Amino acid sequence: MTAPGKNAAALFWAAAIALCLGFGIWQAGQGIYIKAKAELAQVLLERAWQRTLIDGNSHKAWPWADAWPVAVLEAPALGQRQIVLSNASGEALAFGPGHLLGSPLPGAGGTSVIAGHRDTHFSFLRNLKSDDVVILTTANGLTRRYVVDGADIVDARLTQIDPSAETGIALVTCYPFDATERGDLRYVVFATPAPDAI
Repeated sequence: MTAPGKNAAALFWAAAIALCLGFGIWQAGQGIYIKAKAELAQVLLERAWQRTLIDGNSHKAWPWADAWPVAVLEAPALGQRQIVLSNASGEALAFGPGHLLGSPLPGAGGTSVIAGHRDTHFSFLRNLKSDDVVILTTANGLTRRYVVDGADIVDARLTQIDPSAETGIALVTCYPFDATERGDLRYVVFATPAPDAI
């Protein structure tokens, strides 16, 4: 005959194992869901971008989206291509880099500021080097080449990017790249029009 204490201990461990397995399966499912959602979003954003290039109008990738494609940013040396969204709200940044409202639209005069998450769409910024080429295609189909001038680490609480300064782009992400929490520092890559683009 089994002692009641042994039955209770066996039930406890069986329940603990089942709970851990269930939690692990739920976590794995969440990861798969988020990745699948991100992949589907890229397909839908690309379709919206192609429609924009055809008719020149803004097209949302899905009806309830709070942003739409305004440009495509490429870093050929790193094999990167990102659709830039119309704003840098939290929801928009989950799907791609976004244009910071208050700065000129990508490709316009002044410094256009584009922000993205350090652990997803803008993780490649750490590998951009001075003199790397960055290509920006705007909603009207014009392609402009920029050359990376350098990068800087700035305090997000201070306004350090002047959107009315010289024509160019500033690519912004949180810093440090490997941090697990959002802090007050930002990593900014500055690029100006390529000499052959002036």
